[in-house]
Amino acid sequence: MANQRTFQLASGSQIPLVGFGTWQSPKNEVRKAVEIALKAGYRHIDCAYIYGNEEEVGEAIAASGIPREKLWITSKLWNTFHDPADVPSALDLSLKKLGVDYLDLYLMHWPVAFKSGKETFPKGDDGKAYVVDTDYVDTWKAMEKLLDTGKVKNIGVSNFQIQHLERVLKEGSVTPAVLQVETHVYHPQNELYDFCKKHGIHITAYSPLGSGSEPKLMDDPVIVEIAKKNNHTEAQVLLSWLLARDISIIPKSVTEKRIVSNFDVFELSKEDIEKINNIKTRKRVVSPDWMKW
Repeated sequence: MANQRTFQLASGSQIPLVGFGTWQSPKNEVRKAVEIALKAGYRHIDCAYIYGNEEEVGEAIAASGIPREKLWITSKLWNTFHDPADVPSALDLSLKKLGVDYLDLYLMHWPVAFKSGKETFPKGDDGKAYVVDTDYVDTWKAMEKLLDTGKVKNIGVSNFQIQHLERVLKEGSVTPAVLQVETHVYHPQNELYDFCKKHGIHITAYSPLGSGSEPKLMDDPVIVEIAKKNNHTEAQVLLSWLLARDISIIPKSVTEKRIVSNFDVFELSKEDIEKINNIKTRKRVVSPDWMKW
């Protein structure tokens, strides 16, 4: 079944291609949502320190009774922990909240460092994000050392562009196993996709359904037509298109029907894939003012 497929990373690890995202999931709803996802068959759970719900995710994992080695758990290093000295303790904090001994994948969330401290979004005098000049390559080198601790199986990055990846590849010792970025039918990231394929970096798509912003991907006439023809939902078509590119997906929902439906992906025909590839609409959903693309 397509929803049970895995992809072998350069490290040899097998990442489940269909995962469950927890971004923007309310604290009081995320435990239930993860429990539903695990019951539906998901084995890849995507988390992050900044989401503020690692404890609830951990509770759902513990309650599931699924052996740890059967799960793939990803979390992310937040911008306030970019000082190389803070990286090990940031990992330990996420492990403690999740109630696990190790992560399958630990990502640097952004190639941007914030002022360290208790505030997750520190502000400068101008009211904007308090960005500091800690070099993300130095942060990456600190993450490389985590591999020797046994607390992480793989390390990677998120929201990096080609120029960021080029520096990490040139100055670091370990190639990122995974790049997690926004990518979907309206933001296919073709140049970045080709770069990652060339360098053996697997891509995970966040916001694979466009996060509900306008124009809505699920209202695109091409997607609607293909969904109707295949007797599947528009969301299933959008997710299946990404899987056809060997991109793993982490759709998010808190409703049981959608959680189960998103897991029921299928194989698109070459003709349908080509129709989707030819869609011309372009848009980026996530674009914070402190990130330069």
